[in-house]
Amino acid sequence: MQIPFTLAEQPDEQIIEAARVLFAGETEFLKGVVAMDGMPPDDRLEVCFAGRSNVGKSSLINALTGRKGLARASNTPGRTQEINFFTLAESHYLVDLPGYGYANAPLAVVEKWQRLLKQYLSGRATLRRAFVLVDTRHGIKPVDEEIMTLLDKSAVTFQVVMTKADKVKDSDQVKILDQVREKLSKHPAAYPELVMTSAEKGDGIPLLRSIIATLT
Repeated sequence: MQIPFTLAEQPDEQIIEAARVLFAGETEFLKGVVAMDGMPPDDRLEVCFAGRSNVGKSSLINALTGRKGLARASNTPGRTQEINFFTLAESHYLVDLPGYGYANAPLAVVEKWQRLLKQYLSGRATLRRAFVLVDTRHGIKPVDEEIMTLLDKSAVTFQVVMTKADKVKDSDQVKILDQVREKLSKHPAAYPELVMTSAEKGDGIPLLRSIIATLT
């Protein structure tokens, strides 16, 4: 039976408040990592964010933490070439993975990213979930499926977060979500709930915070 990939439901107010308190705490940039020997100790729960160029990853991380300049957005695709670690309170790491899908990046650079990404995904014992960001205007593209396949092979549970949902009419969202569900049905590591967000409007941000806060 095909998993439906329904939209995640709002948690109760108690969970939302606990998540708000967690994300209202101290959040700091810890370090950017370009090789496995530079990784911080895996001594706390960790979630990572992946997404192709201009999907709104930096904006989403900033919205989650309430810090506008925490994750630096860049108009130049491929500018973020390292794995960036942020501390959330004293209990979590938020991890910003290098963007993917840059036709103009040199092959050697792309291969280095992919190698580091594979090592990271298979080597972090405390990584609880990857959030794969998909632009609601475009749905899942072949380059998104590449990272999803890598997550399948690494046995890392991933959950799709739809970004920029406010830019798409409800009638068009239905078509896009059908496409997303059809693509996800082929990925065994996909978590069976979708999250709709708008970093600009704040839509879905309390829900995503709650999902992160309740991971164990």
